Amino acid sequence: MNIKKWAFIYTLDDASAEPRIDEIGSLVCVGVSSVSDAPAAARRLMAEGVELIELCGGFGGAGLGAVVSAVKGSVPVGAVFFGVEASTGLARLDSGAAGDSQRPADRARR
Repeated sequence: MNIKKWAFIYTLDDASAEPRIDEIGSLVCVGVSSVSDAPAAARRLMAEGVELIELCGGFGGAGLGAVVSAVKGSVPVGAVFFGVEASTGLARLDSGAAGDSQRPADRARR
């Protein structure tokens, strides 16, 4: 595969934050305030010559579908998804205990 320019779209931690764009070589990283902002960002990226778009796992199936629909097949769109084996780690992150190696139920007993 010989991609000259590709993009990774992710959601920012702060829904009120301005979009963020960082370029690292041929990769354009775009932070959007919400999943609903991604289709417009994808269309802009496509107009700027991006040949492939990847979405962070937080977009889920509906977010992926919205971006795929927005680009109308002009560029491939994929997404990062985690398998069931990652569920324990994801639950730990979602509970706000990223640095804590104990399960959420164990932390509640402290």
